[in-house]
Order: sequence, then C-alpha cells, then structure tokens
Amino acid sequence: MIGSMTKDQIEHVLRRGLIGRIACSSDNRIYIVPVTYVFDGSYIYAHSREGLKIEIMRKNPDVCFEVDSIETMINWTCVVAWGKFEELNNDVERTKALKILNDRLMPYLLSETMRPQGHPQTPHGVEKNLKPVVYRINITEMTGRYEENHLGNLPQ
Repeated sequence: MIGSMTKDQIEHVLRRGLIGRIACSSDNRIYIVPVTYVFDGSYIYAHSREGLKIEIMRKNPDVCFEVDSIETMINWTCVVAWGKFEELNNDVERTKALKILNDRLMPYLLSETMRPQGHPQTPHGVEKNLKPVVYRINITEMTGRYEENHLGNLPQ
C-alpha cells in the first residue's frame, strides 16, 4: 500500500534521521548533496565547510530537503521539506545550534568540521581552527509518502 503521511509521521521520520539531502539552486544550476542534520521540531540544523553549497544558499536561500528510510523496495518512507536557509552568525543562536547538533550527532563519528579541536579522532592534516558554517532551514512546507507491505514500517 502506498500512502501519504500525517504531520506527526513526517516529523517522526525527520527526528530519527541523521543524513538527508539538501537541494539548492543558483544561476540556473541545481545542486544536491547529502548532509548530516538534526530536526528539533521546528528547524533542520546542519553545518558545513565553506564551499559550493554554502555559496549557492547564500545567493538563493530557498532550499529543498529530503530524507528517506528504505528497508526494502516495498517498505519505505520519504519526506520532502521546503524552506529557507538561515546562516547562524549570532553567537547565541550559533552556540544553541552547535549544542543541538553535538547532542544528537556526537555518538556517531562526526565530520572534521564538528570534532572538537584536538579530538583524538581528528584526521591528520585537518585545519586546527576550522570554524564550520552553522545553519538551519526554516521549514515552510512538508510532505511525506510511504509504501508498506503486510509487516508495516510506518511510525505511529
């Protein structure tokens, strides 16, 4: 059975995910990349090094975010959210966002932009004073679809 998800089901998928895909566009070019993220019920928080994704989102803050969970070809969920990129430069907002990201993602080995300086897992050659770009997506619209077999996988 294929169906649409409720708002609560959509939020459940966003909360349990760790990796999603962010799509952004500028100058008639669309760019989509995977990102680690945290959904706090209001915003999608993420971090990145300076690069093409950040450059594009600064030019055009309208983004699309997708996360899915695929158990089998007949047992999956997919959420798509649209919103606005917001770079967090204010120290209070930035610190809050980094705590949200750290609390959720630290149990997993993180990218070099999130490891504390001198962390034993920091790869050789990583810049010592690397300051990640911290941002959030202010969600304006969400949709979700699922397919389930008789065993079911849709969150309640």
